[in-house]
Amino acid sequence: MARSTSPEADALLDQEIKVLDKGFVRLVDYLGNDERIVQAARVSYGSGTKSFRQDRALIHYLLRNDHTSPFEQVILTFHCKMPIFVARQWVRHRTARLNEISGRYSIMKDEFYVPSVDQMRGQSEDNKQARSEDVVADGGRMIDQMAEDQRQLYKHYQDMVAGGLAREIARANLPLSLYTEWYWQIDLHNLMRFLHLRMDSHAQYEIRVFAEAMAQCAKAVAPMAYEAFEEHIVGAVRFSRAECAALAQMLSGGESGLDGRALAIFEQKLARMKSVNPAEPTDEMAAPTD
Repeated sequence: MARSTSPEADALLDQEIKVLDKGFVRLVDYLGNDERIVQAARVSYGSGTKSFRQDRALIHYLLRNDHTSPFEQVILTFHCKMPIFVARQWVRHRTARLNEISGRYSIMKDEFYVPSVDQMRGQSEDNKQARSEDVVADGGRMIDQMAEDQRQLYKHYQDMVAGGLAREIARANLPLSLYTEWYWQIDLHNLMRFLHLRMDSHAQYEIRVFAEAMAQCAKAVAPMAYEAFEEHIVGAVRFSRAECAALAQMLSGGESGLDGRALAIFEQKLARMKSVNPAEPTDEMAAPTD
């Protein structure tokens, strides 16, 4: 069987997608596309017919019903450059294979992340791990301080190495804003899980922009699968058991019965439902039988 390829993905190969001030995402290689997903699925479900409409319906059916193993047949390999603090969030997604540049073997480059003024925001009052929407008044001066600290620490690092200190010790004094690089390989199913979390508005801006760049690559590799991802995962709203009961009460003309924080979260989900933009309907596909 010939290798399945995508012209849109081929056009992206080895092209740097610029992220932040000095970072990038680069699609190095990929294995499989939408065609590979349906081929893998039909091993289980039978060959049947293979029109574009039926392939699209099958992919939507698979993702809608959590039949995710066919999506694992598609693999993407990325070369990424990001600040260390972003990498430390990123690496918590343990379903990928990675190889990172080593400060034991290499002299680390004089490359540090410096936020733009619009990202110099205050601490959120209702979220301990997030920034607010308000830019701090003295942001420009703080950026200058960051850059000066980075220059000093890198100079000390160079002096330590020149003085004979081992690279593996000298690197310990470099800050989290230092840029690192790695090759990161992941299957499409687990990439979707990464993107769902890291493209969310609650994710930190600096990792969200990397996720958005990787999403561009995923969409080029498997556009029908990405459409299904947007339809059934990104654009979906998940309700708890209590929220389902509240919905049932409201549909019967009653009140939700929720209050406080539970009511606020429920109302946010209802508001999100009103803003969705659904994909075109797919052909109905019956569930496979043994």
